[in-house]
Amino acid sequence: MVAVSMNPVDYLRISLIDRCNFRCHYCVPDEASLQYLLTSEQLSNGEIVTLLEQVFIPLGFRKFRLTGGEPLLRPQLVPLVRAIAHLPGVEDLSMTTNAYLLADLAQDLYDAGLNRLNISLDSLNPETFDQIIGNRGKSRWQQTWEGIQVAHRVGFDPLKLNVVVIPGVNDREVLDLAALTGDRHWHVRFIEFMPIGNDRLFNERAWIPSEELRQRIRAKWGLETAVVQGNGPADIFKIPGAKGTLGFISQMSECFCDRCNRMRLSADGWLRPCLLNEAAQMDLKTLLRTGVPPREIRAEVKALLDQKPEINFKMRDMGTTTGQYGRTMSQIGG
Repeated sequence: MVAVSMNPVDYLRISLIDRCNFRCHYCVPDEASLQYLLTSEQLSNGEIVTLLEQVFIPLGFRKFRLTGGEPLLRPQLVPLVRAIAHLPGVEDLSMTTNAYLLADLAQDLYDAGLNRLNISLDSLNPETFDQIIGNRGKSRWQQTWEGIQVAHRVGFDPLKLNVVVIPGVNDREVLDLAALTGDRHWHVRFIEFMPIGNDRLFNERAWIPSEELRQRIRAKWGLETAVVQGNGPADIFKIPGAKGTLGFISQMSECFCDRCNRMRLSADGWLRPCLLNEAAQMDLKTLLRTGVPPREIRAEVKALLDQKPEINFKMRDMGTTTGQYGRTMSQIGG
């Protein structure tokens, strides 16, 4: 196996809950019958803080993202955000949300110390939006859009808007979504659809290469490379004269394992070094609840961390589904 150059792993994604108030087709397959975790099966607020303070921060983790499911459904969310934000060593605390419940929580989260928000917004068309999120009742688009506006007003600036591009569903909106960056300090990120837990939708044209999207935008306005800090998976560009940026996350067409600086912690305490590799995981919740001292847990996590370059699921066949996934994207935490 060819070794790859790894960035320092300093970023932990923490799933707070496996439930979601949306049922996006790329996240939860139509046929999925999910068995949600009981509250007792989830890491408690105290356990999360203990793991960060005594395991991850001492190992050099400095950036943390709260995910789900939908993290805004988590009870006692604001106190948890406040506790994490005030831990020594935390340099950045962000959250990924669908924004449906955000209008009522944005100010409290901002005041508690949340630094940034990534918001899923796959369409500007209410009908298409409801189709993607699996909604069959009253449209949820307007309340979601209001949550985005409120978050911007209370001070989350810039905002990141994540768009999973699905052929034949929302791919014709790429230019409209890109235009949101023109007069707003917003970062719109186009994400190639992944087959995690949803093989039925994954065929030879289930995803559109990022370069094809860039060509569309380039033909309309032009496109220039943007210089940004960080080593995340997105390749960053900018429409000339725009206030915001465009990001392209190309996990299907362009392997970026050599840039991966993250690990994932599921709501029930499983530490996962690679999104696409289910073979290498560690049950931190059981270790914690059976009385294993944090220093010993830290040593085991360090050993797993050292293996990450070989655990990463790189050089896979980009045109087919490779491997079986026991959890959907909503259960993993994205």
